[in-house]
Amino acid sequence: MNPDQLALGFLQYVVFLFSTTCHEAAHALVAKWGGDNTALDGGHVSLSPLPHIKREPFGMVIMPLIGLSTGSGLIGWASVPYDPRWAQQFPKRAAWMSLAGPVANFALAIIAAILMRVGLALGSFVPAGPAFSHMVAAPSGEGIAEGVATVLSVFFSLNLLLGTFNLIPFPPLDGYGILGLFTSERGALRLQELRVKMGGLAIIGLVLAWQVFDQVFNPVFSAAINILYLGVRFP
Repeated sequence: MNPDQLALGFLQYVVFLFSTTCHEAAHALVAKWGGDNTALDGGHVSLSPLPHIKREPFGMVIMPLIGLSTGSGLIGWASVPYDPRWAQQFPKRAAWMSLAGPVANFALAIIAAILMRVGLALGSFVPAGPAFSHMVAAPSGEGIAEGVATVLSVFFSLNLLLGTFNLIPFPPLDGYGILGLFTSERGALRLQELRVKMGGLAIIGLVLAWQVFDQVFNPVFSAAINILYLGVRFP
């Protein structure tokens, strides 16, 4: 691994750590608003990654670093505790809790996109070529603009990926819990009960999600790029 790849891998991990922390903190905050203080009491309503790492050290540290160091890609996960009795009593509130995580990721992607549009408008950035898979905006010259363009590109791409993946409606992903927003209270409760009954079998949902993810994410990413570059002239 050359120095540039090492630096990019480190940046991707830092962005993953921050973005995942925001995702889980959003879950915890909305659960608190809904009346479940389980995550709040555990210190998870926080933008510090430490309580989240303490809860999921394997998913937050070990697996991501192994994936980056071996070249297999950044793989990781996290979670926050919640009271299943609260989720069964207020299944709609639990569904809003599920939605909060992906919303946090999309919010970070939108912030990065706005800043990249400003850079494009000022001439500091130019649209990146298709060969740069991690780059969305490229610097128009060397210097600080190069670092800023890389950071914003990683924030945009990674958070779009995290938000989209978690919207896939297979348990244990957030998309499954979000389905409760589109059903009756009784239907939302049934979804919660089914998730509990599945237990360890939810790993099947993750496998299925990985199988369909490219078909889901590629059009989402293309649409996001088209919106970002709307009205921008390519060099």
